Amino acid sequence: MELQGSKLYFAVIVLMCVFVSINAVGLNDLLERASQLSEKLHSLSTSLTNDLDSHLPPVGRMMIPRPSMCHTSSLQIPNDKDQALRIPEDELLSLARSLLLAWSDPLTLLSSEASSLEHPERNTINTKTQELQDSIRSLGTGLEHLVHKMGSSSDDLSDLPFNTNSLGQDKTSQLVNFHFLLSCFRRDSHKIDSFLKVLRCRAAKRPEIC
Repeated sequence: MELQGSKLYFAVIVLMCVFVSINAVGLNDLLERASQLSEKLHSLSTSLTNDLDSHLPPVGRMMIPRPSMCHTSSLQIPNDKDQALRIPEDELLSLARSLLLAWSDPLTLLSSEASSLEHPERNTINTKTQELQDSIRSLGTGLEHLVHKMGSSSDDLSDLPFNTNSLGQDKTSQLVNFHFLLSCFRRDSHKIDSFLKVLRCRAAKRPEIC
């Protein structure tokens, strides 16, 4: 019992230290870290897309669905930076979180399928996909901290369901659908990055960097 009590006490102390550490970080620093992570996400997704493009067969390019078929395309978002600058901070943060959360299941699928892709860069793609999944978790945690710091509503999120559990039965379909999902994520990661950078420049009260 004494050992269990000691473990519980230690766990509580660790959680308290984490809480204090998080709250000791200023809003500007949190936004800077989130922006760095979102930039990394977009850079990784761009690199992955380029890896896939290097050996995508011509017939595969013809099979890639339109961007409007992305599962997040129904989300109403600002079309450009000027529109984003006119949206309240809590709404921008909710949009970024909605997009990020919408990619939890799709990235799990991509991660599970990456190692079986018929592609000469399969190992590289697999490694980068795992890194992408880790980064999205880190950014998700960071955005949760931002919600707390900014006092935003944690419930004001859009539901963007993903109802696919397979990339296809044949090798070409798997490669095409992997490419399509990754292209959708690349587009959304750019939006997330843009929203967070707008929030960052607003918090810094430096409109010239927006």
